[in-house]
Amino acid sequence: MRLIDWLKPGIKVKRWIVYAILGVLMIAFGLNELVVHRVYYFSYKLFYLFLNVTGVLVIYVSVTEGIKSVIALINKGYIKLSLDNKKMENLIYEKRLLVKGPKIVVIGGGTGLSTMLRGLKYYTSNITAIVTVADDGGGSGDLREDLGILPPGDIRNCILALADTEPLMDELLQYRFTDGKLKNQSFGNLFLAAMDGISDSFESAVQKMGSVLAVTGKVLPVTLENMKLKAELENGNIVEGESYIPEEALKQKSKIKKLMVLPEDAKPVLEAIQAIKEADAIVMGPGSLYTSVLPNILVKDIAASVRKSDALKIYISNIMTQPGETDGFKVSDHIKILKKYGGKDIVDFVIANADKQSLENNNKYADDGSTPVDLDVEAVEKLGVQVVKANLVKFKNGLVRHNSEHLAEVLIQTIMEKKLLYDRKKILEYMYLSQRIKQKEK
Repeated sequence: MRLIDWLKPGIKVKRWIVYAILGVLMIAFGLNELVVHRVYYFSYKLFYLFLNVTGVLVIYVSVTEGIKSVIALINKGYIKLSLDNKKMENLIYEKRLLVKGPKIVVIGGGTGLSTMLRGLKYYTSNITAIVTVADDGGGSGDLREDLGILPPGDIRNCILALADTEPLMDELLQYRFTDGKLKNQSFGNLFLAAMDGISDSFESAVQKMGSVLAVTGKVLPVTLENMKLKAELENGNIVEGESYIPEEALKQKSKIKKLMVLPEDAKPVLEAIQAIKEADAIVMGPGSLYTSVLPNILVKDIAASVRKSDALKIYISNIMTQPGETDGFKVSDHIKILKKYGGKDIVDFVIANADKQSLENNNKYADDGSTPVDLDVEAVEKLGVQVVKANLVKFKNGLVRHNSEHLAEVLIQTIMEKKLLYDRKKILEYMYLSQRIKQKEK
């Protein structure tokens, strides 16, 4: 090969760089004459305008041709990438798969919501988590009282669930101080509180934290107002505060009769309403029915937007009842309460646990009054809701949790079959490729 042939691609790149600089100079000279010297003759004005337009065209051609020359250098091996072509191709393909995934809005709070999100992020990047801000207990309650910010706990958990972070970073953000004035306070809560201090709003702080941690999708507070929960018990007593409602219901041996939010006209975050309108599926739960799911539904316009949406509306039923909230509840009882506060068309499908055997062998919850939620299929179907059965039980440190991986599989498959009308072969291919991404990232 002749020396000149070997150097040609590099010479072309340099040539287009020179042309781009020339284009910039032409624009600068033309603007200078028009603006600074204020040319008055029409013929001169026309000339300098033509010079500016020519400069723009020269820059455009230089950039496009320069990129082509760089690609030529890569193809000829003069420039080597740190990733080989196969890895780069797989990476691009996998990201395209996630981008093309269904648009899913999840509504709730607490541990249940973040558990589900950990599995869901491997199937789509089009996730919007709308999270309650009614928490007033624990470290979140302390920060809310001391700094006057919205409670960060549930939002922090959702951000971490969707984040692409190293295990050490995840461990750091979940770390709780054990001594001193920061005792029982999460470092992740403090991180979000500090971000709020340098941001224009709490919503902006959440978005910035999501950007720092490379979050898949979005996490949004349901409202930016100082929202609190209030409940009327069946004995007529009023209880205020998310953390006190189940506690007082148990102590007074009186069920929750009516749940309210203060202020009653709390306005939702506009981006949350927009996400609901554009969603392929809206998922409520899993989580505490009265203190995690319903607080979002009671925020102005949220329930109405869900009802009006063409999205598939899915409720993830809890596996166990919650003392002070859902004592003795079956799946149908959860649906009835959801419809009571959200309206008739608030839910189309319910995904419920069908694995009773695993729960029967676990007596850990017997002492605190929790029992497995019975799946009464006929009663649910009479309410106009279709049932999707799945074995969802997973034990973590002796506690019953939803199996996030299997729940995500069931959820995605339900959405694709019932809403997006994909054929079986396409669904299986999508699920297989998503599993590959999950295994690779782990």
